[in-house]
Amino acid sequence: MTETTKEATPNHRIRSFVLRQGRLTKGQERALETGWPQFGIDYVESNLDLSQVFGRVSSKKILEIGFGMGESTAKIAQMLPDSDFLAVEVHTPGVGGLLKLMQELALTNIRIIQHDVVEVLEKMLPDASLDGVHIFFPDPWHKKRHHKRRLIKAEFIKLLCSKLKVGAYLHVATDWQEYAEWVLDVLNAEPQLKNTAQDYAEKPSYRPLTKFENRGIKLGHGVWDLVFMRV
Repeated sequence: MTETTKEATPNHRIRSFVLRQGRLTKGQERALETGWPQFGIDYVESNLDLSQVFGRVSSKKILEIGFGMGESTAKIAQMLPDSDFLAVEVHTPGVGGLLKLMQELALTNIRIIQHDVVEVLEKMLPDASLDGVHIFFPDPWHKKRHHKRRLIKAEFIKLLCSKLKVGAYLHVATDWQEYAEWVLDVLNAEPQLKNTAQDYAEKPSYRPLTKFENRGIKLGHGVWDLVFMRV
């Protein structure tokens, strides 16, 4: 997943990603044409009524940040049909990929916004509107000089907390140990969050193993899950 942070210049605000061009397959193109009118939400600077968007009140509302090509988001939505997922991604092939999977699996509990997640949080999501947030395998920007580009920083987490209901959860997963330690420090420093584990959590059953992750596990690479609760 590819949510990262673009460097600020005096006339350019920080964004939560670096935009990379990608080629669309025919299937993704078709899915964008046919699926976006039903499941896409255009960015506007006004609060979303999530119950209205999904057509039900009692379901849990989960924000998926940077869903890549959408495989994990589709699997989670399929596994948890009583929850609704607002999926935010900037890259068009990924949006087309998720829409294609939604059509193939007949999923109706996902809505997609193709925009910078920081602006979506600031302008579109009401305070205390989310039951959970997933940030799976964000770009670790492992070189020290690039750490300022990382998505997970104190300011961003504080913004995220304002959108979480009390008792809601934040789940981050990464396969870079140094980044896991960075995230743990950032989340521990936020007084509105409480760790649900001693340090790292066991992988929750709803998070599917990706092909990339499976390969890494076979090679002895680690994956770190962090699950914190809004207090």
